[in-house]
Amino acid sequence: MNCRVKICGITNLEDALQAVEAGADALGFVFYDKSPRYITPEQANAIVAQLPPFVTPVALFVNADSTLVEAVVAGSTRWTLQFHGDETPEECQRYGQPYFKAIRMKPDVDLLLEAGRFENATAILLDAYKPGVPGGTGETFDWHLIPANLPKPLILAGGLTVENVSHAVSSVQPYAVDVSGGVEKEKGQKDPLKVTQFINGAKRG
Repeated sequence: MNCRVKICGITNLEDALQAVEAGADALGFVFYDKSPRYITPEQANAIVAQLPPFVTPVALFVNADSTLVEAVVAGSTRWTLQFHGDETPEECQRYGQPYFKAIRMKPDVDLLLEAGRFENATAILLDAYKPGVPGGTGETFDWHLIPANLPKPLILAGGLTVENVSHAVSSVQPYAVDVSGGVEKEKGQKDPLKVTQFINGAKRG
């Protein structure tokens, strides 16, 4: 299976278009103001307006106010939403947009139960758990904890890099992989060479 790739934490048009040129299937935009990769709805929608077809823009929220989500989706019909906080299934569904639910791999998490709760999600994204940090930890988790019978397409995140992505894809066989810090030259700025190498590594598996 061809593993899809999402390059997350896009903050500028140059990085977005370079990632698309390198073969990215989706681009992530972070609407969480505590993140160094934060972008405003206006800035993000200006970038999305210049993306070619067949590239999915993904809007990442962490316990966001509904007015912020609505401001983002009002700017484009192309958005898929990614909820990375403590949102309920009802909160995720209220916008009528396709969405992913991110689940951080806490020691006691029941992935099958969580996937069942979010039955309307188009995919489940698994990320490393670090207390007080909703994502972008740069850390991996034990991939053996992922059940083989997860009832949703799996997006694997958490500490992925050019060096480990091929192993991750061959070991986990996820629907997609998601990277942000692992392909940056500094926070919020992508490294074109790393982006290309990461995508090539993921697609080779």
